[in-house]
Amino acid sequence: MDKIALTAGALYVIILLRAGGTFAVGWLAAAGARRSRFAARISSAKFQRAERAIQRWGAPVVAVSFLTVGFQTAANFLAGSMRMPLPRYLPALFVGGAAWALIYATAMHGVLEVLGRLFAERTALGVSAAAVLLLAVCGVVAYHRRRAAPSSSDTAADES
Repeated sequence: MDKIALTAGALYVIILLRAGGTFAVGWLAAAGARRSRFAARISSAKFQRAERAIQRWGAPVVAVSFLTVGFQTAANFLAGSMRMPLPRYLPALFVGGAAWALIYATAMHGVLEVLGRLFAERTALGVSAAAVLLLAVCGVVAYHRRRAAPSSSDTAADES
């Protein structure tokens, strides 16, 4: 079997489980909220209109969310919490998940093939490329952690 097809198949199963699980968690969270003190807010006319809009038009948003970074979890959770019907959600999950799996499998295969060739033909260049990739990933992670951490002025304001 082709490596890309095998990788895409594995990624497809992973995304179906992850996104479907996120949808289920959203559904359960909404069910709990409907039985809590937030029930009055959830039953407001404005919230009901938003819920109907997501139930009806949310499937394209869910499908396209798989082509974004960082939005797919929120889209799946909101689809679940707004009780998007499964006949609308599942096709969006299957189509969007397939696109995500194919894109990531192809990109992953390409990067690994280039790195493999670099290591085989020019080891020093391969090691350098791997080091640059590792530093880039570490930089992105550090940047996101720094942005997510409360600043010293936020912490000082909370203490007063």
